Amino acid sequence: MTRTLLAALADLIIFIFAIRGGMRIADAHLVSFGVALILLYFLRVRAPAVAAGRGGDVRLHVHLLVVSAIAVFVRGAVLGILANVWGWPPQVAIVFAILAGLAVVVPGFAFALHSTTWKLGSGDHWRITVMGLVALSFLLRLFYIGQVELLPEDSYYWNYSQHLDLGYLDHPPMVAWLIWLGTHVFGSSEFGVRIGAVGCAAVATFFSYRLTRNLFGEVSAMVALALLQVLPFFFLAGLLMTPDAPLTAAWAATLYFLERALLAGQSRAWLFAGVSIGLGLISKYTIGMLVPVAFLFVLLDPQSRRWLLRWEPYAALVVAALIFSPVIVWNAQHEWASFAFQTSRRLAERPRFSFHRLLISALVLLTPTGFATLLASRFSRRPPANESSDVRRRWLFLQLAVLVPLSVFVVFSVRHDVKIDWTGALWLGAVPALATSIVEFGKRAGSRAWIHSAWGPTAVIMILLLGTGLHYLALGLPGVGYSNHLELVPVGWRDLGRQINGIATQLRKETGLEPVIVGMDRYELASQLTFYAPEHARSVNETSSRNLFGGEGLMYGRWASTLEIGDRPLLLVAWDPHDIADEFTVPYATTVGPMKTGFLSRDGVAIRDFHYRIAKGYRKGND
Repeated sequence: MTRTLLAALADLIIFIFAIRGGMRIADAHLVSFGVALILLYFLRVRAPAVAAGRGGDVRLHVHLLVVSAIAVFVRGAVLGILANVWGWPPQVAIVFAILAGLAVVVPGFAFALHSTTWKLGSGDHWRITVMGLVALSFLLRLFYIGQVELLPEDSYYWNYSQHLDLGYLDHPPMVAWLIWLGTHVFGSSEFGVRIGAVGCAAVATFFSYRLTRNLFGEVSAMVALALLQVLPFFFLAGLLMTPDAPLTAAWAATLYFLERALLAGQSRAWLFAGVSIGLGLISKYTIGMLVPVAFLFVLLDPQSRRWLLRWEPYAALVVAALIFSPVIVWNAQHEWASFAFQTSRRLAERPRFSFHRLLISALVLLTPTGFATLLASRFSRRPPANESSDVRRRWLFLQLAVLVPLSVFVVFSVRHDVKIDWTGALWLGAVPALATSIVEFGKRAGSRAWIHSAWGPTAVIMILLLGTGLHYLALGLPGVGYSNHLELVPVGWRDLGRQINGIATQLRKETGLEPVIVGMDRYELASQLTFYAPEHARSVNETSSRNLFGGEGLMYGRWASTLEIGDRPLLLVAWDPHDIADEFTVPYATTVGPMKTGFLSRDGVAIRDFHYRIAKGYRKGND
């Protein structure tokens, strides 16, 4: 204990002097922690490692580095919450951050000393490792969701929640309802917006674990738990508040209840499957592809054909339709706009071959190791002649759960663009297959044993990448600047909101009128400027998109119908000066002021510039 306190004291003293010397919080915390780690290693680890004959064990030192990196993520998250979100003095916040780091390092180092292998499904204490992954994944999400600035998608759906309705142009309403609930409980903050995604991740994890346990047993279910923490889509779906968050939860629940109905023969499971599909449909329409999955399984599986003559499956469809009915009502009242947006409009887009992008998305979402595992597994082969009926039915269910929706995207990708996240939820059907294959490959020699061994490094690499990314977005990294693509790397939106609010305040004083802020892109700028304004009650009603200037603004085109402009000045904001050039602005205004440029930064690090100008005498079109 004394040695640990000595390292902690050195950590604290170095941090305080670094802050006094003008060092950034993120840099000071990394420097002081690095010194503390060196002390802990020589005071607590080196002698026991040498005594155990592991003084030169490379694997041990890799494990120690992994534990140290995880401790950095956790203590950085605590430091960021206390200092940057709650406004505590850094010298006080670091005390609690040091304690959080020690809570990871001390047991983590002890575990590394007594464990020689980290493999999924086998090796020393692998179950403890899995539970550690689950806890770490949950804590990273919980600690960082309130620190990392919103992506434009997050804030766009937050704007949904400020205009509550039964439906929206581009998505059903579930994401808006969850954000409304989160912000009413936790406030209109990044945490309030995203906490619903964390809850959805917990639901998806629970049902995926139960599904895998039903199909392949407890060991495979534990491996599935680990996969859900390290596969990129599932981690991010539990972090970002987009329709994918509730969709993933509903998809996992639907697969679980369909398995209970089709494989376990539980008639009451049909009702819960109907509820899950209904909730999924008011999250994102793509879950409807699980209906033909169930139908095809009933047709192909002789034991399941009896359900064609039973009332339960049809009752499930009725329940799903009833839950989905508010969205149908909204579409009927709005010229079927949302259905058209997701079908005929996408089909009418310029032809573009994108199958290669679909393949790349599978490699990214599953990781190359996951993709290789699926190809080498029983999932990708015909059933052996001596395989039992029960085993064959399990694999048929999983194959249909993945291949039916995947085939839709394959066909679509031949002539249309496919976004990387579109196929994310369907890979829930592959998680049980991956989990049981990993366990099985661990019992074999040859190439499949190599695939099993690759999962340990894969899990470690993914956790390190995800944790480093969160730390970078929340606190930064020494010597690493920020991307100027704020739509992908959300750093700088707070500063943009602050500066635009300052310009709007000055304009308000000069004109005596409330300015209308216009983000001159589709929805990104308008959404972020609305959220990062100091007064949401005002910004929600005074911010719009390029729809006012003849461009597409998605839901802003509908929300703008309630915006009364009159003689009020318009503050036009753009990343590209071309977007607010005379050719786009003069036809819509009596006078357009000169273009000006502002610059964004965070903690003294330059990010990018932005452009703005003032328009007065707004008129629609050329009249």
